[in-house]
Amino acid sequence: MNLFPETLRKCMLACALVTAILLPTQYLSAASVDDSWADIVKEARGQTVYFNAWGGSDRINAYLEWAGKQLKSEYGLTLTHVKIGDIAEVVGQLEAAKAVGRDIDGNVDLMWVNGENFAALKRNELLFGSFTQLLPNTAYVKQAPSITHDFSVPVEGLESPWGGAQLVFIYDSAVTETPPQSATELLEFVKEGGRFSYPAPPAFHGTTMVKQFLSELTADKAALANPVAEADFDAVTKPLWAYLDELHPMLWGKGESWSTSGEQTRQMLDDGEVDIAISFNPNEATAAVKSGQLADTVRTYTFSEGTIGNTHFVTIPYNAKAAAGAMVAANFLVSPEAQARKADPEFWGDPTVLDIDSVPADMQAKFNAIDIGVWALPLASGKTLSEPHASWAQALEAAWIERYGQ
Repeated sequence: MNLFPETLRKCMLACALVTAILLPTQYLSAASVDDSWADIVKEARGQTVYFNAWGGSDRINAYLEWAGKQLKSEYGLTLTHVKIGDIAEVVGQLEAAKAVGRDIDGNVDLMWVNGENFAALKRNELLFGSFTQLLPNTAYVKQAPSITHDFSVPVEGLESPWGGAQLVFIYDSAVTETPPQSATELLEFVKEGGRFSYPAPPAFHGTTMVKQFLSELTADKAALANPVAEADFDAVTKPLWAYLDELHPMLWGKGESWSTSGEQTRQMLDDGEVDIAISFNPNEATAAVKSGQLADTVRTYTFSEGTIGNTHFVTIPYNAKAAAGAMVAANFLVSPEAQARKADPEFWGDPTVLDIDSVPADMQAKFNAIDIGVWALPLASGKTLSEPHASWAQALEAAWIERYGQ
């Protein structure tokens, strides 16, 4: 007999009542929260959680394999990593399931999402509900705009933060003495023979690069925080297209062929095909150097006026079969133990979403002992720019493909 839906309904109703009177969740009695979580953990035991997440990195896949072993040992549940190339495909599957009324026993229990996909899930009512206030480890999460708003869309407890990210550039200091510090300097860099490539949108790193250029070049920066439908798209983006028209013929591939991912630009840097690689992980260079994928002379930096950064999350679909198990998995992924391992370049190197000062002293020591090396972005050295509203991504991708797509 599955008791969890009724248990969760009561838990979420209690939290909703607290929210309705504008009180923070900590005003809910400690006993009721503890009892609720105990019921959820009990229900999760024996469940299989199908976690749909990008499968294109051996290091990330190995980390999730480790997480699965911990969840099996500590909670008696099975975490199955369903390796996905593009999570937008899973969003489409959920839309199709809802259209035919498959509202229970879905085959996706947990998803790794970015802001654009979260916006689509929220807009189409494909999310399980506000669950993060029930996760004990949420207490350790730092307060930041990118955690309360995902691509300018209010999170409202519908997804749990999992890791930090920022657009960074990796270069070989033995080859490039002074890398460009802005979009304008990048154009001058390639004019003078510097080699650069970015993936063609809608590849994630490519879309992010286009958003970075737009954030720097447009005169109407305030428009980017609001839905694209509220803006004069042509006027806001006019400087972007003028810039790309000039940039593309001087890129690797001459605007006729494109790298396929940030990972490929890193390989191209190692192969001597480009002078600058792009990544959305400030610590990726360290992990790559330690695994022999980059020379130890590489360094990481951001543009002087900042680069786009965000938080990535996990969420639960509306028809998840193992919702209790998904909540237990999400809680473990944001635990100090899991976050410290994830932040270590020996295993992944993904920046934590936790407020380190709030975690237990022994875990603080683990975080403080992590060595990101000289190859990564130094802590607190990169100014972070906010992501444009989620709706800008699709509009920019469509416009880019219309102008430059093959």
